Amino acid sequence: MSHYDYRYTSDGFIPSIELKLFYCGSEQCAPGHSWGPALKDHYKFLYIHSGRGIYRVGERTYELGPGGAFLLSPDVVAYYRADEQDPWTYSWVAFDGINAGTYLRLARLSPFEPVVQCRQPEAFELIFRHIYEACQLKVSSGTRLLSHLYALLSLLIEQAEAGHAPAKMDNPQETYVKKAIEFVHINYSQTVTIAEMADWIGLERKYLSKLFKQATGLSPQDYLIQFRMNKACELMGNPSLSIGEIAGSVGYKDPLLFSKMFKKLNGVSPTEYRKSS
Repeated sequence: MSHYDYRYTSDGFIPSIELKLFYCGSEQCAPGHSWGPALKDHYKFLYIHSGRGIYRVGERTYELGPGGAFLLSPDVVAYYRADEQDPWTYSWVAFDGINAGTYLRLARLSPFEPVVQCRQPEAFELIFRHIYEACQLKVSSGTRLLSHLYALLSLLIEQAEAGHAPAKMDNPQETYVKKAIEFVHINYSQTVTIAEMADWIGLERKYLSKLFKQATGLSPQDYLIQFRMNKACELMGNPSLSIGEIAGSVGYKDPLLFSKMFKKLNGVSPTEYRKSS
């Protein structure tokens, strides 16, 4: 399969709310080729056709080879790298939607269980072949791509169910981390502290910080800052908002402190970022 990277654009059909496809692609990686540590604001599923590499999320590292697959989850720091001697070739599909998390949970995939060994590699190879072929179409490729995404998720769910294990309930630690992430998503525009987050969840602050870093690779404070800056970057696209208004919208009363943090994370000031975007 040759290298390609397809960015989805609407082809006229009514866009799906429950599942949205953003982009897909395939690549034969050079030795040692890597991505991250970084994070995304959507899901990205990568399937390995051949070769080997590692995937690191939080404080866990996984070694993967042919037929293996791994999931990047929104706002979770991740890193992956091709093997120096036997670099992998993989395909990917990026998506989101109100039901995306539900489908993935049924497939036993989450930030806490981000890898899977595909027991029917020929079926997964076929789906990604269909995705590649759909990308070559000039008409209705979006509709067809979305149908292949559903087929991929269905295959993952069927494989999970074939293990005859009931759907696992979130363990308490996972629930605490999810609540912390929910707290950030709800309150990032307010002046909040990690102590307030811990009180809201009902945990001691140091214990929450330990659980959170094990799961995401970031401290709660760093996650809050990163999430705020991601939202700020989105707001930069609105020319009617001043830098001060954007700062206030993401929880910073002091525009100078906001600009300092923005430059620390993005390498440029908010004004420079806006000019270049």
